[in-house]
Amino acid sequence: MQPRDFSLYGAVDLGARQAAAQRRQQTAQSPSQPGGPAPADGGLVIDVTEETFNTDVVERSRTTPVIMDLWAEWCGPCKQLSPVLEKLAAEAGGQWILAKVDVDANPQLSAALQVQSIPMVVAVVGGQLVDGFLGAMPESQVRQWIGQVLAVAEKLGMPPAATDGLADDADTASDGRLPSDAGGPPPPGIPPAYAEARAAMERGDLDGAAKAFEQELEANPADPVAKTGLAQVNLIRRVSSYDQAKARRDAAEHPGDVAAQAKVADIDIASGRIEEAFNRLLGVVRRTSGEERDQARVHLVSLFEILPPNDPQVKKARSALSALLF
Repeated sequence: MQPRDFSLYGAVDLGARQAAAQRRQQTAQSPSQPGGPAPADGGLVIDVTEETFNTDVVERSRTTPVIMDLWAEWCGPCKQLSPVLEKLAAEAGGQWILAKVDVDANPQLSAALQVQSIPMVVAVVGGQLVDGFLGAMPESQVRQWIGQVLAVAEKLGMPPAATDGLADDADTASDGRLPSDAGGPPPPGIPPAYAEARAAMERGDLDGAAKAFEQELEANPADPVAKTGLAQVNLIRRVSSYDQAKARRDAAEHPGDVAAQAKVADIDIASGRIEEAFNRLLGVVRRTSGEERDQARVHLVSLFEILPPNDPQVKKARSALSALLF
């Protein structure tokens, strides 16, 4: 398995950010669901439902990486993989949390996560989906993948959790803040710009977040995290300025208006409807020519920067764009 590039703020996280801020005062460790793991596991393995997803996965991932195991009772390979994940979660002792999702019992959550086959395992770090795999991999490969996830968490400023239980983590997470939000310098080796951008985003200062990323890019022009972070901040700024209902009406009434289609593509990708956003602009490229076609192409390519370069949806859209242009 090859490590992927990861962003500080993912498109999956954008639509939930405002709601997450409102929940922050109430966030606490949820009790285990009926039929879930026994309390003796210390909360290292939890069952997650559509109702508990935001608290047990999104909010918890802001302080501790969460690995989601999407399974179903009828799935044979799931029964091979799940015990491996549970064993590794117990060995990790709180470095990460295993969140189990029964896809049959949670169809809306499965649809939101675009589950097409199971077992499916995805990692959630800092409130965003960052990586995943399909199928029952051998334990050695699962260990290697988890190591990559923990390395990403550290890169994003999330220090390793205590390995002797989750009491300290639960206390830290009770207000929904990441460690660097509590004051003091960022963890060693983490560019200060990342911590500054994250803190600015948390307080709603988009201009401050953009400035922090821009300063990091001045010093390190090839920094993939800063590039993606700036692209995502700029997306949020654009979408915040739109009248979304009007934008959708304009796009429906004027299918040849590139600017109108680009606005709706922005709105869709900020809401996590990534494929719809890409397909909309691919359609514009297909229908237009000359300057209009180039305008649609440039905007589509700019949206690619919002996701990790190796994201399958980016790869698919890039391939489709190449087919249309050449």
